[in-house]
Amino acid sequence: MPTHRKLITKLIGELLVERKVVTPDQVAEALKLQEKRGGLLGQILVNLGYASEEAVAQALTLQYGFPYLPLKRYTIDGDLLRLIPENVARQYCLVPVDRIGDTVTVAMADPLNMKAVEDIEMISHCTVQVFVATISDVMEAIQRSYGTNHA
Repeated sequence: MPTHRKLITKLIGELLVERKVVTPDQVAEALKLQEKRGGLLGQILVNLGYASEEAVAQALTLQYGFPYLPLKRYTIDGDLLRLIPENVARQYCLVPVDRIGDTVTVAMADPLNMKAVEDIEMISHCTVQVFVATISDVMEAIQRSYGTNHA
């Protein structure tokens, strides 16, 4: 199981402040909410309206070195959709985007979710390569690709 090491030792909040996406006060507010309710800091900042999903996804790429993949116009092959069932894609907020040999590439909103990666490896019998995508992009891609009417 490959482990992901941070390329940059700064926290996501620090990176977003440096990039002038959010203010230190906004990060402090989001951290207090995270302490009370749990969740991902980036998503809390998005929910509060302080940061865009794209800004958070791009900060994750800086922090951990996962490439960012916008999915708006991405068409997913039917064979890939059969490799990862829709319920699993929805559960982990990810979509398969490519397969070369025994490596499947997935775009996911939380690239640090090692349980998701392990489950996909077990289901697909492939090694997983991770790309970062926004929650909205992934959910729209699931909707488009699996062709169901779930929300």
